[in-house]
Amino acid sequence: MERMSALKDKLKADLTASLKGRDEVRLRTIRMALAAVNVEEVAGKEARELTDDEIIKVLTKEAKKRREAAEAFGNAGRAEQAQAELDEQAVLEEYLPAQLSDEELAQIVEAAIVETGASGPQAMGQVMKVVNPKVAGRAEGGRVAAAVRTKLAAG
Repeated sequence: MERMSALKDKLKADLTASLKGRDEVRLRTIRMALAAVNVEEVAGKEARELTDDEIIKVLTKEAKKRREAAEAFGNAGRAEQAQAELDEQAVLEEYLPAQLSDEELAQIVEAAIVETGASGPQAMGQVMKVVNPKVAGRAEGGRVAAAVRTKLAAG
């Protein structure tokens, strides 16, 4: 069976390196990330190898969980746990493509609106269909939706 994922190999290599280097945060985070990838691989009717793009989706989801947990801990006055979640999120983000800036996201949304000829809030789904593949893994869904909503309301 051919290897589909260089990213998964990198995660495994980094796991070994962090184990040897006794880097607890990296070790814990990469273990969790690999576990999430493995769960995704056996989900569904038959086990399969994930592609790098699919692994990026899994890691993006995990990073979002960390950010939300950090926020929840922060709001509950549990700064130590919040910082631990943020540390894990930082490790995960090293494996993700660079996030789009607000300006870059706005340009992509603008181009999609022009491309689809969309206007008004009811065209949101139409614009999202064009935007999502272009920003995959580089901008969170909520951020993308907010940008599209803002542009459609202004347009």
